[in-house]
Amino acid sequence: MTEAQDKTTDGPGRPVTELVAAGLSIVWVLAVGAYVLTGPRDAGALGLVLTLLVVFLPLALIWAAVTTLRSVRALRAEAARLQATVDAMRRDYQASQQAGGGMKPSVEKKLDEIERATRNAETVLATFQTRRDPGLSVPSADRKAALTPPRPEPQAEQPGLALGTPADDMRAPLSVADFIRALQFPESPDDKEGFRALRLALEDRTTAKLIRAAQDVLTLLAQEGIFMDDLKPDRAGPELWRKFATGERGRAIAALGGVRDRSSLALTAGRMREDPVFRDAAHHFLRTFDRAFQEFEKNASDSDLSDLAETRTARAFMLFGRVTGTFD
Repeated sequence: MTEAQDKTTDGPGRPVTELVAAGLSIVWVLAVGAYVLTGPRDAGALGLVLTLLVVFLPLALIWAAVTTLRSVRALRAEAARLQATVDAMRRDYQASQQAGGGMKPSVEKKLDEIERATRNAETVLATFQTRRDPGLSVPSADRKAALTPPRPEPQAEQPGLALGTPADDMRAPLSVADFIRALQFPESPDDKEGFRALRLALEDRTTAKLIRAAQDVLTLLAQEGIFMDDLKPDRAGPELWRKFATGERGRAIAALGGVRDRSSLALTAGRMREDPVFRDAAHHFLRTFDRAFQEFEKNASDSDLSDLAETRTARAFMLFGRVTGTFD
């Protein structure tokens, strides 16, 4: 018997509320009977109706209240049983996870954080597509273009129409600092600087392709419990990154594949063999990174290349480069 039942019952199957209601009903009937016996007897039909109402209406109200309280007790008991069932299921699940070698709580927590950050990023970016926050803008004088913008065709070859200047021509080129910050992705939903850089990067066509390709592979890697923040790759000098940008491949740039975590390498290689979607996303990401980095290297200093190598996107490139044999 539950604690709530103990407080509202007096003996087996006899709730206190029902005993009280029965007592009140008896007292009321006796009181009305005494009034009828001692009161006037020439009230007529109207008096009889009023007497019946006086007798039965309070009794109906009393037992309606008793029925309501009984339903409340039943609902509370059912809620207690459901809570006990849920607690038992949770304990069984935790025990089975520990016994069967399921995902560690830290991995589950990181997956939840990635999912929340992705949803927040999509929401904020959808808002930023139609507005620009002047308070978060970087002065144009301090901006060094990250990618060399394509040269427009001569006006003589394709005469322009008097329809105004295209939006792409009016937009300032993405700066090196914003390019690097966007490839790191926002650290948290409150990372205003990270979202500002990401929004600017998505307005640049070339960088937007790289951002989306990187987001795809980072999400797929997170499903395997692989997070770029956990990787500690060996650092490679800027000269090796410049060799990669000029098209050199193989052992000459092997130091770029600085990821040494055997578990991450094995899980990534296994997923690529078994999952064609994962494999296609990885190769698309490598091609997109290659093309964007060739343009970025032309305008980047050695310090910029070192900063880029610390981003989550660059670490994903190192990981997939090792797995696919780019540095062999």
